[in-house]
Amino acid sequence: MKRLFYILLGVCVLFSFAGCSNKKEVAQDHGGMKDLDTMTIGILPDVDSIPFVIAQEKGFFHEEGVTVNLEHFKSPVDRDSALQSGNLDGAISDVLAAAFAHDNNFKVKIISMTNGSYKLLAGKDSEIIDLQGLKGKDVAISKNTIIEYTTDQILIEKGLTGEDIHKVVIPKIPARLEMLQNGKIDGATLPEPLATIAIKSGAKLLNSSDRLGINPGVLIFTSQSVEEKAQEIEAMFRAYNKAIDYLKKEPIENYIDLLIEKAGLPEAVRDVIELPDYTKATLPTEKDVVEVIKWLYDKQLIKKQYGFQDLVEEKFVR
Repeated sequence: MKRLFYILLGVCVLFSFAGCSNKKEVAQDHGGMKDLDTMTIGILPDVDSIPFVIAQEKGFFHEEGVTVNLEHFKSPVDRDSALQSGNLDGAISDVLAAAFAHDNNFKVKIISMTNGSYKLLAGKDSEIIDLQGLKGKDVAISKNTIIEYTTDQILIEKGLTGEDIHKVVIPKIPARLEMLQNGKIDGATLPEPLATIAIKSGAKLLNSSDRLGINPGVLIFTSQSVEEKAQEIEAMFRAYNKAIDYLKKEPIENYIDLLIEKAGLPEAVRDVIELPDYTKATLPTEKDVVEVIKWLYDKQLIKKQYGFQDLVEEKFVR
Protein backbone atom coordinates (compact mmCIF):
# COMPACT_ATOMS: atom_id res chain seq x y z
CA MET A 1 0.00 0.00 0.00
CA LYS A 2 2.80 2.37 0.93
CA ARG A 3 4.47 1.70 -2.45
CA LEU A 4 1.18 2.38 -4.25
CA PHE A 5 0.78 5.65 -2.32
CA TYR A 6 4.20 6.91 -3.46
CA ILE A 7 3.47 5.91 -7.06
CA LEU A 8 0.19 7.88 -7.02
CA LEU A 9 1.92 10.84 -5.36
CA GLY A 10 4.55 10.82 -8.08
CA VAL A 11 1.89 10.78 -10.80
CA CYS A 12 0.13 13.77 -9.18
CA VAL A 13 3.40 15.71 -9.05
CA LEU A 14 4.05 14.99 -12.72
CA PHE A 15 0.57 16.21 -13.67
CA SER A 16 1.10 19.30 -11.54
CA PHE A 17 4.32 20.15 -13.41
CA ALA A 18 2.59 19.45 -16.71
CA GLY A 19 -0.18 21.86 -15.71
CA CYS A 20 2.36 24.55 -14.87
CA SER A 21 4.13 23.92 -18.17
CA ASN A 22 0.86 24.29 -20.07
CA LYS A 23 0.08 27.55 -18.27
CA LYS A 24 3.48 28.89 -19.19
CA GLU A 25 2.93 27.90 -22.81
CA VAL A 26 -0.42 29.73 -22.84
CA ALA A 27 1.27 32.85 -21.49
CA GLN A 28 3.97 32.55 -24.14
CA ASP A 29 1.32 32.11 -26.85
CA HIS A 30 0.02 35.57 -25.93
CA GLY A 31 3.50 37.05 -25.88
CA GLY A 32 3.61 37.09 -22.08
CA MET A 33 1.04 39.90 -22.11
CA LYS A 34 -1.40 38.56 -19.51
CA ASP A 35 -0.68 41.12 -16.82
CA LEU A 36 -0.55 44.34 -18.80
CA ASP A 37 -1.75 47.54 -17.16
CA THR A 38 -4.73 49.49 -18.44
CA MET A 39 -4.02 52.56 -20.57
CA THR A 40 -6.19 55.62 -21.10
CA ILE A 41 -5.94 57.60 -24.35
CA GLY A 42 -7.64 60.89 -25.19
CA ILE A 43 -9.27 61.22 -28.60
CA LEU A 44 -11.10 63.94 -30.56
CA PRO A 45 -13.98 63.63 -33.08
CA ASP A 46 -11.66 63.41 -36.09
CA VAL A 47 -10.34 60.81 -38.52
CA ASP A 48 -7.06 60.45 -36.59
CA SER A 49 -9.00 58.73 -33.81
CA ILE A 50 -10.91 56.23 -35.95
CA PRO A 51 -8.25 53.45 -35.92
CA PHE A 52 -8.31 53.50 -32.11
CA VAL A 53 -12.09 53.22 -32.04
CA ILE A 54 -11.95 50.30 -34.50
CA ALA A 55 -9.23 48.58 -32.45
CA GLN A 56 -11.44 48.96 -29.39
CA GLU A 57 -14.76 47.89 -30.86
CA LYS A 58 -13.44 45.02 -33.00
CA GLY A 59 -11.56 43.52 -30.07
CA PHE A 60 -8.04 44.04 -31.41
CA PHE A 61 -6.80 45.50 -28.11
CA HIS A 62 -8.27 42.50 -26.31
CA GLU A 63 -6.56 40.12 -28.74
CA GLU A 64 -3.23 41.70 -27.89
CA GLY A 65 -3.89 41.42 -24.15
CA VAL A 66 -4.10 45.13 -23.40
CA THR A 67 -7.01 47.14 -21.99
CA VAL A 68 -7.35 50.62 -23.50
CA ASN A 69 -9.86 53.19 -22.29
CA LEU A 70 -10.71 55.88 -24.85
CA GLU A 71 -11.64 59.26 -23.38
CA HIS A 72 -13.55 61.55 -25.75
CA PHE A 73 -12.88 65.30 -25.88
CA LYS A 74 -14.40 68.05 -28.01
CA SER A 75 -11.49 70.47 -27.76
CA PRO A 76 -7.68 70.18 -27.65
CA VAL A 77 -7.64 72.41 -24.55
CA ASP A 78 -9.71 69.93 -22.53
CA ARG A 79 -7.60 67.04 -23.84
CA ASP A 80 -4.32 68.71 -22.88
CA SER A 81 -5.64 69.58 -19.42
CA ALA A 82 -6.56 65.94 -18.83
CA LEU A 83 -3.13 64.79 -20.00
CA GLN A 84 -1.26 67.20 -17.73
CA SER A 85 -3.46 66.38 -14.74
CA GLY A 86 -2.43 62.72 -15.00
CA ASN A 87 -5.79 61.38 -16.18
CA LEU A 88 -4.39 60.16 -19.51
CA ASP A 89 -1.42 58.06 -20.54
CA GLY A 90 -1.50 59.51 -24.04
CA ALA A 91 -3.58 61.37 -26.59
CA ILE A 92 -4.23 61.94 -30.27
CA SER A 93 -2.50 65.29 -30.48
CA ASP A 94 0.01 67.34 -32.46
CA VAL A 95 3.63 68.45 -32.42
CA LEU A 96 2.62 71.83 -31.00
CA ALA A 97 1.12 70.28 -27.87
CA ALA A 98 4.27 68.21 -27.35
CA ALA A 99 6.47 71.30 -27.61
CA PHE A 100 4.26 73.31 -25.23
CA ALA A 101 4.38 70.48 -22.71
CA HIS A 102 8.18 70.37 -22.81
CA ASP A 103 8.36 74.13 -22.49
CA ASN A 104 6.32 73.85 -19.27
CA ASN A 105 8.50 71.03 -17.90
CA PHE A 106 5.80 68.42 -18.47
CA LYS A 107 7.60 65.60 -20.22
CA VAL A 108 5.86 63.86 -23.09
CA LYS A 109 7.07 61.93 -26.09
CA ILE A 110 5.78 61.68 -29.63
CA ILE A 111 5.59 57.94 -30.37
CA SER A 112 4.00 57.95 -33.85
CA MET A 113 2.33 60.15 -36.41
CA THR A 114 -1.41 60.01 -37.10
CA ASN A 115 -3.36 60.40 -40.34
CA GLY A 116 -5.32 63.61 -40.09
CA SER A 117 -6.53 66.20 -42.56
CA TYR A 118 -7.29 69.89 -41.92
CA LYS A 119 -9.11 72.21 -44.28
CA LEU A 120 -9.53 75.99 -44.43
CA LEU A 121 -13.07 76.77 -45.57
CA ALA A 122 -15.17 79.79 -46.45
CA GLY A 123 -18.85 79.97 -45.53
CA LYS A 124 -21.38 79.01 -48.20
CA ASP A 125 -23.09 82.43 -48.19
CA SER A 126 -19.90 84.45 -48.12
CA GLU A 127 -18.49 86.13 -51.21
CA ILE A 128 -15.08 84.61 -50.53
CA ILE A 129 -13.85 82.46 -53.40
CA ASP A 130 -10.12 82.32 -52.68
CA LEU A 131 -7.59 82.96 -49.93
CA GLN A 132 -7.16 86.60 -50.90
CA GLY A 133 -10.82 87.10 -50.07
CA LEU A 134 -10.12 86.19 -46.44
CA LYS A 135 -8.20 89.42 -45.78
CA GLY A 136 -9.72 91.17 -42.79
CA LYS A 137 -12.37 88.46 -42.38
CA ASP A 138 -13.31 86.47 -39.27
CA VAL A 139 -11.86 82.94 -39.36
CA ALA A 140 -12.60 80.44 -36.59
CA ILE A 141 -9.66 78.47 -35.22
CA SER A 142 -8.40 76.92 -32.00
CA LYS A 143 -5.50 78.99 -30.68
CA ASN A 144 -1.91 77.68 -30.66
CA THR A 145 -2.93 74.27 -32.02
CA ILE A 146 -2.51 72.24 -35.17
CA ILE A 147 -5.53 74.17 -36.49
CA GLU A 148 -3.86 77.57 -36.20
CA TYR A 149 -0.57 76.20 -37.52
CA THR A 150 -2.27 74.73 -40.59
CA THR A 151 -4.19 77.96 -41.14
CA ASP A 152 -0.97 79.99 -41.10
CA GLN A 153 0.80 77.57 -43.45
CA ILE A 154 -2.06 77.76 -45.92
CA LEU A 155 -1.96 81.56 -45.84
CA ILE A 156 1.85 81.71 -46.16
CA GLU A 157 1.74 79.51 -49.25
CA LYS A 158 -0.27 82.25 -50.98
CA GLY A 159 1.84 85.15 -49.71
CA LEU A 160 -0.40 86.02 -46.76
CA THR A 161 0.16 85.79 -43.01
CA GLY A 162 -1.93 85.06 -39.95
CA GLU A 163 -2.08 88.81 -39.37
CA ASP A 164 -4.07 89.28 -42.58
CA ILE A 165 -7.17 87.66 -41.08
CA HIS A 166 -9.08 88.14 -37.85
CA LYS A 167 -8.69 84.90 -35.92
CA VAL A 168 -11.71 84.05 -33.78
CA VAL A 169 -10.91 81.44 -31.15
CA ILE A 170 -13.54 78.68 -31.02
CA PRO A 171 -11.88 75.73 -29.23
CA LYS A 172 -14.72 73.21 -29.53
CA ILE A 173 -14.71 71.62 -32.98
CA PRO A 174 -18.49 71.03 -33.33
CA ALA A 175 -19.17 74.64 -32.33
CA ARG A 176 -16.75 75.85 -35.01
CA LEU A 177 -18.59 73.79 -37.63
CA GLU A 178 -21.98 75.09 -36.48
CA MET A 179 -20.87 78.74 -36.61
CA LEU A 180 -19.56 78.26 -40.15
CA GLN A 181 -22.75 76.55 -41.33
CA ASN A 182 -24.96 79.23 -39.74
CA GLY A 183 -23.04 82.09 -41.33
CA LYS A 184 -21.83 83.46 -38.00
CA ILE A 185 -18.23 83.31 -39.18
CA ASP A 186 -16.67 84.03 -42.59
CA GLY A 187 -14.32 81.06 -42.54
CA ALA A 188 -12.99 78.25 -40.38
CA THR A 189 -10.32 75.59 -40.29
CA LEU A 190 -11.75 72.17 -39.48
CA PRO A 191 -10.44 68.63 -39.21
CA GLU A 192 -11.93 65.74 -41.13
CA PRO A 193 -14.61 64.47 -41.18
CA LEU A 194 -16.29 67.70 -40.04
CA ALA A 195 -14.65 69.61 -42.90
CA THR A 196 -16.37 67.36 -45.44
CA ILE A 197 -19.72 67.85 -43.70
CA ALA A 198 -19.25 71.61 -44.12
CA ILE A 199 -18.28 71.24 -47.79
CA LYS A 200 -21.30 69.03 -48.53
CA SER A 201 -23.54 71.68 -47.00
CA GLY A 202 -22.07 74.41 -49.20
CA ALA A 203 -18.82 75.61 -47.59
CA LYS A 204 -16.01 76.40 -50.03
CA LEU A 205 -12.67 74.65 -49.75
CA LEU A 206 -9.79 77.13 -49.97
CA ASN A 207 -6.88 74.80 -49.20
CA SER A 208 -5.87 71.91 -46.95
CA SER A 209 -2.97 70.27 -45.14
CA ASP A 210 -3.17 67.42 -47.67
CA ARG A 211 -2.51 69.73 -50.60
CA LEU A 212 0.39 71.37 -48.73
CA GLY A 213 1.89 67.99 -47.85
CA ILE A 214 2.10 68.73 -44.12
CA ASN A 215 1.11 66.38 -41.31
CA PRO A 216 1.80 67.64 -37.79
CA GLY A 217 -0.71 65.25 -36.18
CA VAL A 218 0.89 62.78 -33.75
CA LEU A 219 0.23 60.40 -30.88
CA ILE A 220 1.87 61.59 -27.67
CA PHE A 221 2.40 59.76 -24.39
CA THR A 222 3.68 60.99 -21.07
CA SER A 223 7.33 60.14 -20.51
CA GLN A 224 6.30 58.24 -17.40
CA SER A 225 3.96 55.99 -19.39
CA VAL A 226 6.62 55.52 -22.08
CA GLU A 227 8.98 54.18 -19.42
CA GLU A 228 6.51 52.21 -17.31
CA LYS A 229 4.14 50.89 -19.98
CA ALA A 230 6.43 49.94 -22.86
CA GLN A 231 4.83 46.49 -23.28
CA GLU A 232 1.37 48.02 -23.24
CA ILE A 233 2.35 50.52 -25.94
CA GLU A 234 3.81 47.75 -28.10
CA ALA A 235 0.58 45.76 -27.73
CA MET A 236 -1.43 48.88 -28.53
CA PHE A 237 0.46 49.40 -31.77
CA ARG A 238 -0.07 45.78 -32.83
CA ALA A 239 -3.80 46.31 -32.32
CA TYR A 240 -3.64 49.68 -34.10
CA ASN A 241 -2.03 48.06 -37.14
CA LYS A 242 -4.76 45.40 -37.18
CA ALA A 243 -7.28 48.24 -37.25
CA ILE A 244 -5.51 49.79 -40.23
CA ASP A 245 -5.71 46.46 -42.09
CA TYR A 246 -9.42 46.32 -41.26
CA LEU A 247 -10.05 49.87 -42.51
CA LYS A 248 -8.23 49.20 -45.78
CA LYS A 249 -10.23 46.09 -46.69
CA GLU A 250 -13.65 46.63 -45.11
CA PRO A 251 -16.37 48.71 -46.85
CA ILE A 252 -17.18 51.77 -44.76
CA GLU A 253 -20.89 50.96 -44.70
CA ASN A 254 -20.02 47.95 -42.54
CA TYR A 255 -18.78 50.14 -39.68
CA ILE A 256 -20.18 53.65 -40.19
CA ASP A 257 -22.83 53.07 -37.49
CA LEU A 258 -20.06 52.14 -35.07
CA LEU A 259 -18.16 55.35 -35.85
CA ILE A 260 -21.23 57.50 -35.29
CA GLU A 261 -22.03 55.74 -32.03
CA LYS A 262 -18.54 55.30 -30.59
CA ALA A 263 -16.23 57.87 -32.22
CA GLY A 264 -18.34 60.92 -31.44
CA LEU A 265 -18.95 61.68 -35.12
CA PRO A 266 -22.22 63.40 -36.03
CA GLU A 267 -24.93 61.57 -37.96
CA ALA A 268 -24.27 63.93 -40.89
CA VAL A 269 -21.04 62.08 -41.75
CA ARG A 270 -22.94 58.95 -42.78
CA ASP A 271 -23.07 59.64 -46.51
CA VAL A 272 -20.16 62.04 -46.89
CA ILE A 273 -17.24 60.81 -44.80
CA GLU A 274 -13.96 60.37 -46.67
CA LEU A 275 -11.26 58.50 -44.79
CA PRO A 276 -7.55 59.14 -45.37
CA ASP A 277 -5.19 56.52 -46.73
CA TYR A 278 -4.24 55.26 -43.29
CA THR A 279 -0.70 54.10 -42.66
CA LYS A 280 0.40 51.67 -40.00
CA ALA A 281 2.13 53.13 -36.96
CA THR A 282 5.17 55.11 -38.06
CA LEU A 283 7.20 58.08 -36.88
CA PRO A 284 6.53 61.62 -38.09
CA THR A 285 9.04 63.06 -40.52
CA GLU A 286 11.77 65.24 -39.11
CA LYS A 287 10.67 67.97 -41.52
CA ASP A 288 7.14 68.10 -40.08
CA VAL A 289 8.48 68.32 -36.53
CA VAL A 290 11.19 70.91 -37.25
CA GLU A 291 8.85 73.21 -39.20
CA VAL A 292 6.31 73.25 -36.37
CA ILE A 293 9.02 74.05 -33.82
CA LYS A 294 10.31 76.90 -35.99
CA TRP A 295 6.78 78.34 -36.29
CA LEU A 296 6.31 78.22 -32.51
CA TYR A 297 9.75 79.69 -31.79
CA ASP A 298 9.38 82.48 -34.34
CA LYS A 299 6.08 83.46 -32.73
CA GLN A 300 7.81 83.40 -29.32
CA LEU A 301 5.37 80.76 -28.09
CA ILE A 302 8.16 78.51 -26.80
CA LYS A 303 11.49 79.40 -25.18
CA LYS A 304 13.64 76.75 -26.88
CA GLN A 305 13.99 75.34 -30.39
CA TYR A 306 13.54 71.65 -29.64
CA GLY A 307 15.11 69.11 -31.93
CA PHE A 308 13.56 65.93 -33.31
CA GLN A 309 15.33 63.81 -30.69
CA ASP A 310 14.03 66.00 -27.86
CA LEU A 311 10.40 65.26 -28.69
CA VAL A 312 10.31 61.89 -30.44
CA GLU A 313 10.69 58.41 -28.94
CA GLU A 314 11.84 56.06 -31.69
CA LYS A 315 11.84 52.68 -29.94
CA PHE A 316 8.27 51.63 -30.68
CA VAL A 317 7.88 52.17 -34.43
CA ARG A 318 10.07 53.08 -37.37
